[in-house]
Amino acid sequence: MLLQIFQEKGELLLPTVPSDSVPLPVSGLPELGEALIVVFILLCLLLLGNFINIVPHLADSILRARGSTALEGSVRVSRDRNLIALVFVIPAIILQYRYCLYYPEYVQSMTPTARLLVTGAVFIGYLLLRFLMYLWLKPRRSDAYMMSNRAGYSFYILLCLVAFLTLGVLLLFKASDLTVKGFLMTEVAVFYFIYFVRRGQILLTNCAPFTTFLYLCALEILPTGLFVASAVVL
Repeated sequence: MLLQIFQEKGELLLPTVPSDSVPLPVSGLPELGEALIVVFILLCLLLLGNFINIVPHLADSILRARGSTALEGSVRVSRDRNLIALVFVIPAIILQYRYCLYYPEYVQSMTPTARLLVTGAVFIGYLLLRFLMYLWLKPRRSDAYMMSNRAGYSFYILLCLVAFLTLGVLLLFKASDLTVKGFLMTEVAVFYFIYFVRRGQILLTNCAPFTTFLYLCALEILPTGLFVASAVVL
């Protein structure tokens, strides 16, 4: 009788399709994303010499606050660093799309191409907001102020490099998308925290503690808070 019970066909009452309310990472890239990857690879090959030139300075800037001072002291190194940071916007957008680092509810019903465009637009808008706040609050004596802002470019490049390395290792071990997402989100949080502290240290060289706190609130906490809120609330 027991054998007969297990052999009988039952009726599946649970849904076979995941609920729409649960955001799941979307595998693959639309054609636009693949084109952006090709553009990024070509730019990397073109700017390989510039990248090699800035690597030692990037490592120094993350280890000590004066490292940023030394980097900004060289016009060529500073220019190369800014150019590389601009190019690295492309893989940042691709990673946010591919592993759903930015995945609010309002984009979940969009087509892959539309979601990639919205992800890129929001990220670029976040960067523009940071830049506009920087220009709006820029004081007359702005050496430390400017240096603290540009230090973010160095940390951003280093974050991208660590993310590339992490992604390569995890893919080698065939990690799931959710695992990759967890690692990437952790790295973003760690690098942002270190940069937040470093920017405060640089500002403190020319600003009072309370002024430094206000600058950090306006230049970091406000734009980043709006970016996070757009992903969580919307």
